[in-house]
Amino acid sequence: MMNVTTSQSNSEIWRELYVAALFETDREKMPSRIADAEQAIVARARELFSAGNDTIEEDQALDDALYALRALQSCLHIQSAAA
Repeated sequence: MMNVTTSQSNSEIWRELYVAALFETDREKMPSRIADAEQAIVARARELFSAGNDTIEEDQALDDALYALRALQSCLHIQSAAA
C-alpha cells in the first residue's frame, strides 16, 4: 500500500483503491484489491477519529465503502464455493 503524508492525499488514496477493487475484473487480483482498499479505509477512519474534526460525510462514505467491499468479498466466496 502507498504511504502518503497529507490528509487530502489519504482521502484520495482510499477512494482510488476502493474504486479499483470494485472494478477489478481479474478474479485472481480481486482479493488483494479488496484487502488494499479495506486497509486504506480503516487507516483513513483512524486518522479522522484522531483528528477529532466533524467529518460525518466522509465517515459515512467510509462505512458505505467497507460495507460494499464486504458484500463483494462475500459474493466472491459464494461463487468460489459453487464452482
